[in-house]
Amino acid sequence: MPGYDVTEPRLRCVLPFEAAPAEVRLLRRATVKQLSRWGMPVAADEAELLVTELATNVVKHVGEGASATLILEWRGERLRLEVHDKSQAVPAVSAADCDEECGRGLHLLAALAADWGTVLTAAGKAVWCEISTGTGRACRRIARAAEALEQYQGASGGIALPGRGRKAGLEESAVELIADLLHWTTARGHDPDDILDRAQMHYEAEGAAA
Repeated sequence: MPGYDVTEPRLRCVLPFEAAPAEVRLLRRATVKQLSRWGMPVAADEAELLVTELATNVVKHVGEGASATLILEWRGERLRLEVHDKSQAVPAVSAADCDEECGRGLHLLAALAADWGTVLTAAGKAVWCEISTGTGRACRRIARAAEALEQYQGASGGIALPGRGRKAGLEESAVELIADLLHWTTARGHDPDDILDRAQMHYEAEGAAA
């Protein structure tokens, strides 16, 4: 099939795009369509959010109209998303600020992805992230959530407490993170109630499959 090749146990799709809001929307749809072709509907919603964030960062920080490329790669139990551009400016996680959406993108990336990073290339850089897709997904989700919440608590200035105090602090961080994600979805024109409904559907579907 044009657009991807199979080498070893791997599926790969390369999608060039131009850094512009309209292109980001098309790229998001193309990602969901490609994952559906691969039979990966469970990962589609997460991939859609991550692709939006990665591509939007190119628009914001490299410049509208810049040429870039999204690479989707499914290998084993991981789906890898890479966005390549021609800038060698490496993004850095900054302290979360409630009054600024800018700077929150990488915190969201760290919270949603199983792993992520940046690699300098001969032509510029690649920002990548990975989503877990295989067996044991629920356990990985729990471990990933716990790690993300502790990082989020530290980034927002929270103090890690022992025992029950630590548990309460993580629960409060979970509430804050969910609220931040709802603000993020609203800022991008999505219905937060729809996002919550889709998340609940994913949770119930994965619970039934466990």
